[in-house]
Amino acid sequence: MGDNHCYDLLVIGGGASGACVAYEAVSRGLKVALLEGHDLGGGTSSRSTKLLHGGVRYLELAFKTADTAQLRLVREALLERGHWLKQAPFLAHRLELALPTDGLIGQLYYRLGLGLYDALSGRAGIGSSRLLSRSRLHEALPDLRSDVHGGVAYSDGQFDDARLNLLMALTAERAGAVVRTRTPVVELEKDSQGRICAAISESAESQRERWQAKVVVNATGIHADVLRRMAEPDCQERMLTSRGVHIVLKQSLCPQHIGLLLPSTDDGRVLFMLPFFGRTLVGTTDTPSCQSEAAVPSDQEQSYLLDYVKRWFPDLGSIEIGSCWAGGRPLLMPADTDMNSSRVVREHEVETLPSGLVSVMGGKWTTCRPMAIDTLKAVAKQLDQSLPPSRDLPLIGSAANPLQTPERLISQRSTLQELLPDSPWQAAQLDHLESSHGLNAAELVNSWSAAEREPLSQVMPICNGELRHAIEKEKARSVTDVLARRTRLAMVDRDEAQRLTPMVSQLLQQCGHGESTPLDLNH
Repeated sequence: MGDNHCYDLLVIGGGASGACVAYEAVSRGLKVALLEGHDLGGGTSSRSTKLLHGGVRYLELAFKTADTAQLRLVREALLERGHWLKQAPFLAHRLELALPTDGLIGQLYYRLGLGLYDALSGRAGIGSSRLLSRSRLHEALPDLRSDVHGGVAYSDGQFDDARLNLLMALTAERAGAVVRTRTPVVELEKDSQGRICAAISESAESQRERWQAKVVVNATGIHADVLRRMAEPDCQERMLTSRGVHIVLKQSLCPQHIGLLLPSTDDGRVLFMLPFFGRTLVGTTDTPSCQSEAAVPSDQEQSYLLDYVKRWFPDLGSIEIGSCWAGGRPLLMPADTDMNSSRVVREHEVETLPSGLVSVMGGKWTTCRPMAIDTLKAVAKQLDQSLPPSRDLPLIGSAANPLQTPERLISQRSTLQELLPDSPWQAAQLDHLESSHGLNAAELVNSWSAAEREPLSQVMPICNGELRHAIEKEKARSVTDVLARRTRLAMVDRDEAQRLTPMVSQLLQQCGHGESTPLDLNH
C-alpha cells in the first residue's frame, strides 16, 4: 500500500463544497489534498438550475413565517452572488427574470417584495427590479399565453456550475494542493486516542493508498452519512435527498435572454424557464429520493415539467426535449429531530464528531464559500491554531485583479478572431471559448493546430483542441466527463453528444485514458 506524506487537511469530495474548501484552505497556506471518488462536480454540483441567487421563494417564506434566519440566508446568498459575478465574469453573468402577475395587486405585491430583494444585496446589487407591461412581457417571451397581462422583472445570476467547480479545484491544485479523481475513500484510520489520522483510498485496480492528515473533512454532499458512519458507526444519520429534475427544450422560449419564474405551482413550488445555450432550461422538481436514484429522472417528473411548459406556452405545438438530467439536493435534518420529521432545513451545518471528522452538510451552490469558511473555522479548532488570512488567489481564467477581467476579455476577442477559422460559427465559437476558459482562451487556441480549431457541432461550437485539453489538462477521464461537464453539450443535446462520442473515445485512448463507458447523464 502506498503511503502519502502528511497533509494539514484532507478533503474528501470534489463537488462545490469540497472544491471550495480546498481552494480557501490553500489560499490560507495549508497543505491540502482533495480526493474525489468519481469526477470533479460529477454529482449534484453539475446538475443545478445554473442560478446564483438569494432565493425569491425563501424571501417570501421569511416574511410569511417571520423567520429572520431565512432573511439572513437570503442576504448572505445575495452577497455571494455578487462575489462570483465579480470573481468569474466569464463563467457567471447577470440574468433578468420575468415573474408574471395577476392584475395590479399582484404587481404591487411582487414589486414590493423584489424591491426588498434588491435592497438586501446592498452594494452587491446587480440591477433594480421593474414593472413589465403586457406588451413588454410578450415582447420578451413571445410565445407566452395571451391572457398574461403583465409582470415584474428582477435580476439574478446565471453560471456554469460544472466549470466553476472544476476551476476552483484546478486553481487549488496550481497553488499546491494535491487533487485526485477516481480515488474513492474506503476506510478511515484512527490513532490510539480514537482520533482520525488518515484515510485509505482504493483505485479501480484495487491499489490502496494511505493519506495521512491532521484533519479530515467530509464534503461528500448527499453521501455525507456514509463517511460519518465510517468514522463512527453509531452516529445519527443527518441527510435526506430530494431529487431535482431538469429538461432542456430545443425551442428557445426566451429569445431576449429574459427567463421566466413561475412563483407557485399546484404543489407550491417555484419553477424556472431559462435561456440555456440557445435553448430553454426548465426546472425543477422536488421529489424525495433514495441516493441511488438521485440522478435518475422519472417519466412522471418529466411529464410534470412538460405540463407547465404547455400551460404557459400553449401554442408551441410539438415540444422537443434535447436533454434531461437530475440531481440530488442534500437536505439536512436537525440533529435533535427524528428522521421521519418534515422539518428539513436548507441551511448548511459544519459538524465535528468526537473522532475529529469534520463534515460540511446541507447548503446550496451559491453559498459554497461561506460553507468553506465555516468549515475552515472547525479545522482551525482541530489544529488548535488560528489560520492566516487568505491571500489573493484568482481563478484560472481570471485576471490577477478580477475587476480587470471583463475589459481584458474584450481585448482578447480581436486575437481570437484572427486565430479561429472563418466560419459562420466564428462569433459563437469565440463566445463559447471565452465563457469556458476566460483569459486563457487565446493562449489555448494558439497552441492548437488549424484542424483542431474547426467547430465540430452546430449545437455548441466545441472543437477537437478543446476536447483534448479537457483530457490532458482538466482531468476528464470518460466520455461523460468531457461532453457533460468540461463542455455542456450532453446537457443541451444528448443526441448530438452521442454523435461525437466515438471521437471523444478515440481521444481518450490516444491520451492513455481508454475508459470505455458510454455517455451516461445518470452518472
